[in-house]
Amino acid sequence: MIPLSWYLYLAAGLFCIGLFGVLTHKSAIGILIGIELMLNAVNINLAAFWHYYSQINPSQPPVNGMVFLAVVFIVAAAETAVGLALIISAYRKRSTVVAGEMDLLKG
Repeated sequence: MIPLSWYLYLAAGLFCIGLFGVLTHKSAIGILIGIELMLNAVNINLAAFWHYYSQINPSQPPVNGMVFLAVVFIVAAAETAVGLALIISAYRKRSTVVAGEMDLLKG
């Protein structure tokens, strides 16, 4: 059986890679990919904790953790759809996806 700490190290590494991507990329698509990596790191943590909690406490229904995990996946998918729609709309207006040049709300 794989120890819980290995899952946490993997999720922490994935989260750090995503955070690095968000902080260093100028492209809005790169920033969106970094956010998705961070959400996947959270999902790894949720699945790992759910698995180990269900082994320690078998009296609880086994689907509670999976329902919460599915909600996070649905939110991530909705975030991606809305983010890509905003990026496409901004690209049509400004012909660029560089986050620093998207100043549509400035007067």
